[in-house]
Amino acid sequence: MEFDFILLFLDSIFLQEDGGIFGFFESTKDGLGSDDPLIKGIIPSLFAVSGFGIILNFFNAAVRKKMVDQVKLKRIMKETRTWQKERMAAMRAKDQAKTDQLNKKSSYMNKMSMEMMQMNMRPMMITFVPLILIFYLVLPVLFSYTVALSPIPLNVIPGDFFHLTCTAEQVADIDHVCDEENALYLWAWYFLSSIAFSGIIMKLTKTSMGI
Repeated sequence: MEFDFILLFLDSIFLQEDGGIFGFFESTKDGLGSDDPLIKGIIPSLFAVSGFGIILNFFNAAVRKKMVDQVKLKRIMKETRTWQKERMAAMRAKDQAKTDQLNKKSSYMNKMSMEMMQMNMRPMMITFVPLILIFYLVLPVLFSYTVALSPIPLNVIPGDFFHLTCTAEQVADIDHVCDEENALYLWAWYFLSSIAFSGIIMKLTKTSMGI
């Protein structure tokens, strides 16, 4: 999964607070969305938000394809994983001589791991800003606050820090954005649909992060 989507998700947590991080939205509303969206209706919104997720995943893949040497990345991945497996096997077999021999390469392997991380982070420096701008400035204008329905509640994280789906209490609150129980917030559906397609698109474009 792309780092930018993880960061985007973590950033989105605070959108449950009044007005969002940047104060773009009304203080009485939770999350993203518009009272009078350009794209109306659950079904069109559901597919359109997923479409945005797919397009942005392809954008990420194109940037990674351009900026990351996939041959070198795969070589480092293979070398690192082989060393890790051999070291773990030696430790389990209590082969101290083999373990000591492999430990001598620790510094080199750490350097390779750091290089792999830097290779994966470079594309994010370009893709993160457009994603944030689209996420905060484009999607809220196009879509309502909730854009999909779930057959079950998805609020699996304890507490009221943030919700993926609307609760019965939120539906009962006339000042809340939720009109239907288990409706998914715009940011939640965008996040889930992006994750669902990111792995597939990375495989199709051969731009796996290798982590």
